[in-house]
Parts: sequence; structure tokens; C-alpha cells
Amino acid sequence: MLTTSDDVLLQSNLPDFKIVARGKVRDIWAVDDQHLLFVATDRISAFDVVMKTGIPGKGQILTAISVFWFELLKDVCGNHLITADIDKMPAAVQRHRKQLAGRTMLVKRLRILPVEAIVRGYLAGSGLKEYQAQGTVCGQSLPPGLVESSRLAEPLYTPSTKADIGEHDLNIHPDQAARLIGQGYADQIQNKAIAVYSAARDYAAKKGIIIADTKFEFGTDANGTVVLADEVLTPDSSRFWPADTYAPGRPQDSFDKQYLRDYLERSQFNKNGQGIELPEEVIRATRARYLEAYRLLTG
Repeated sequence: MLTTSDDVLLQSNLPDFKIVARGKVRDIWAVDDQHLLFVATDRISAFDVVMKTGIPGKGQILTAISVFWFELLKDVCGNHLITADIDKMPAAVQRHRKQLAGRTMLVKRLRILPVEAIVRGYLAGSGLKEYQAQGTVCGQSLPPGLVESSRLAEPLYTPSTKADIGEHDLNIHPDQAARLIGQGYADQIQNKAIAVYSAARDYAAKKGIIIADTKFEFGTDANGTVVLADEVLTPDSSRFWPADTYAPGRPQDSFDKQYLRDYLERSQFNKNGQGIELPEEVIRATRARYLEAYRLLTG
């Protein structure tokens, strides 16, 4: 069962280990040559900018949702998770139990492929803006007459580049992804991403959630096998809409950080600037949406 704290962890501190990277949300620590610790902090980002305020318990919620999906979808695509149970992790990790419990995953080291694998089932976000301007999404033509939040006839694979913190991911055509990582890996990622999205979409639909789109990361293991990495199908990496209020032609209610994005848009937030302090109302409402997504998906 998920239990979240009112304390906020903005950055993990593990002097026993070497830091590998600090992403927008996750801190990655080296355990040994074959294993990493993924620590989900309570940082939150929007428009590729990390806010100064964290969301209490967010890292625990994200970890619990990812672990749920990794287990549910493991037969669709293998993944990097070894365990999220701190009692099954090395003793050196367990020494940091108070900091890490519920928010860390012990995972296999992978060679991460430098492409974000985005799958869209509905027309929203940057895809909607491109479609309205050009009739395409990531350079791929779509039928005329679609409106905001329209369901697409088939899931659409729209990769992007992987940007550093403070930089923006760039949508690219699948052909450009193939030039970055090779046609073989590009084809595998596209096929696996669509298969995982489709399976998750069908499961979530039974729980009253529409997964409008999502973003995956993939890597290769020691055998060269392409597997799922990082987080998967969380409110940070996906658009989750309540099915009972869905109606095309307008923005949708959501269980994800769209609420935060909308607040920032209303506040005329500088998307090329620094993160800001968030008001208590936005913190509470964002946390409530993440918790509701977890509750609906996992029961």
C-alpha cells in the first residue's frame, strides 16, 4: 500500500554512492558496475523547467505507479526494474531507509538510447499546435477535421530528442530518430512503445482513465536487448484524462501535471526562465490529482 509523507525531498543525498545524474525529477546513483538506484524526488517540472517548490510525496506516488506498470506490462516488454523493496536492496542502501523508502528502485544498468519515445492516442499539447498550423504531427500527416482532444484512428509514434535540464526536447520525425540511433533500434523502440501504450491504454480504460499520450525511455542491456527504462506511464510522463467527462473539441480535465501547466500559462510563466515557488493551492491540487490517478489505476 502506498503511504506518502508531508515532508518534501528535493534532492537525495547518499554519501555512500557516486551520483550519476540528476534529472528533472530523478537522482541516479551508482551501486556497482551493473546496478543503479533511481530515486524519485518530489521535484516537479513543467515546460522542461524545474519548479522551486516540490509536491509532498510525489516521488513515492511516481515510484508506486511505475512499479505497478512494470509488473503489469513485463510480458509486453521487459524492463530494468530489479526491486523497489528496500529490504531486498544492498545493506548500504538500507542505511538510507528514512530518505529512500518508497521512492527508490534498484535497476539494471543500461545503455540509454538518446530518443524519447512518445506515443499519442489523442490530439493534444504540442501535437495539437502543429496539427492546427500544418495538418501534421512530427511531420506525419493526419486527416483533416480533427479537433482538440480528438481520438486518433491509431496510436501515433512521435519521437523527440532528449534535452538536458533547462533545455527543451525537440519533436522529430521517426526518420530522424533512425538517423540518431540506427534503423534497427528505431524500429524496435517504435514497435515496443506502441505495444506498451496500447496495452496500458486498454487496461486504464477499464479503470475510467484515458491515456491520451505518454513518453517512454528505452535502453539496451548487456545482451543488446531493448528494454523499458526510467519511469513508465506516470502523471509526469503521460496525460491522464477521466473518461466520464471526456468530450472532444476542448481541453480535458486531467489527473496529471496539466493542472500545473495551466496555472503557469495563466501566470504568464517565462518558459525559458527559472522555476518559481508554487502557491499552496496548486501544490495541494496537483498532489490530489496524482493520488487519484494512483488510486484508480491500482485500486
